[in-house]
Parts: sequence; C-alpha cells; structure tokens
Amino acid sequence: MLIRAALLSCLLPFAAFAETHEVRMLNRNDSGPMPFEPDYLVIQPGDMVKFIAASPGHNAATIDGMIPSNGEKFVGKINEEIAVTLTEEGIWGIKCSPHYTMGMVMLIQVGDSPAPEADLPKDLPPAARERMLQILARESARN
Repeated sequence: MLIRAALLSCLLPFAAFAETHEVRMLNRNDSGPMPFEPDYLVIQPGDMVKFIAASPGHNAATIDGMIPSNGEKFVGKINEEIAVTLTEEGIWGIKCSPHYTMGMVMLIQVGDSPAPEADLPKDLPPAARERMLQILARESARN
C-alpha cells in the first residue's frame, strides 16, 4: 500500500502539468484558404492537441516522413474532432487529407527544438511546401 502511494505521487505531477491545446480546422482565415489555426504550435511531451472541426470537410492526420522516429501516426475522420497526446519530442507535420494538395498543413513542435527548413520531405505537394516554408520563416523571425 505504501509503495503504491509512493508510485502514484510520482506520476501525479506529470499528469497535473499536461495541457490541452486546441487547433481549429477552417475553410478560411486572415492567412488565406484552408488553414489550421494556429498553424504552428509549441507543446511539451505529454500535452494533448484537440483538432476541432470548425468548418466542414476537414480532418487532421500525420504527414508521412514528418513525425519523430518513435511517434505514432494518427488519422482523424472527416468532420470529427480528434484529440491526440503527443509524447515523442520533435517536429510533427500535420495535414488535412482532403486539402493537403491545397496547402492545409501545420507543424507541432513537441519539446524545445524548433523545426529546421531542411527537414521538409522532398515529396510535399507544392502548396503544402510553400505554406510550410511560410510558417518556418515566420517562426524563425519570432525567435
């Protein structure tokens, strides 16, 4: 009983500090058509990201080749919210499957290392690549 209480007391601080972040999937905002809002998110390992279907026709899914090596892929259903807990540090590339070729992408930085431009896969659709480069340039200017 004492060992169980000690173990629980070690785990509770991590659960207590985990945050939930909301990302809206939209048809349009000030940055243009088919955005995630926000399109760059910095979180800590163990935080949850909830993708909200604020406009119809969207989903959230990982981009092949743009997740940490031990990260688990996910694919949300169209028009449905999905909540994922990201524990692996690194950069996570996220897309809306139906609007990927239109550039509906975002980046999630888990941990303290920002995304370098060189890590973009060669096979990104042109509009997705362009939006990623815009996101990275904006975030580099902030740091």
